[in-house]
Amino acid sequence: MEIKSAEFVTSMADYGKFPGKGLPQIAVAGKSNVGKSTLINRLCRRNKLARTSSTPGKTRLLNVFLLNGDFHLVDLPGYGFAKVDKQEKLRWGKMMQDYFTQAEELKHVLCLVDIRHEPTEDDITMNRFLRQSGIPFSVIATKADKISRGARSKYLAPICRALSVQPWEILCFSGEDGTGRDELLKLLEDILKS
Repeated sequence: MEIKSAEFVTSMADYGKFPGKGLPQIAVAGKSNVGKSTLINRLCRRNKLARTSSTPGKTRLLNVFLLNGDFHLVDLPGYGFAKVDKQEKLRWGKMMQDYFTQAEELKHVLCLVDIRHEPTEDDITMNRFLRQSGIPFSVIATKADKISRGARSKYLAPICRALSVQPWEILCFSGEDGTGRDELLKLLEDILKS
């Protein structure tokens, strides 16, 4: 698969109707500042398609992008780190819950974790939720350029243990140097064919 077109569709505080709804969806989930927007931009080869920020918690809405006119990529709000009050965190939690229960078009979730750190309690909770809900997902280890290729297996081991996945099931990705982009495009192609 090659991404020939990518456009921003809408931002939503609550999942509902939007232009083109009904196409297959692939969601991008992960804690704040793990690199969700960077992954989307690198995947689409568009620097400013999804807004990035060094401040965690920038994405506070469901952001929907149309790729190749064929499917939607849904950038979910980051969980965890963001410096927001409890009320806002509860609102985010409800937004995510509503999305996962209402998005009938959802085919797969890309669960992003930072390769340099062990998964957080929030990552483990998301992993458990997806398994219990029967929602297919793939673990994407971001910021792979920060770790040498030879040392990656050492860093993947705690991720595998925490999220109950095998090393070959994890896709290493870097928004900086493009590591894993081709593999991710192949994964998306396979997901959309299934």
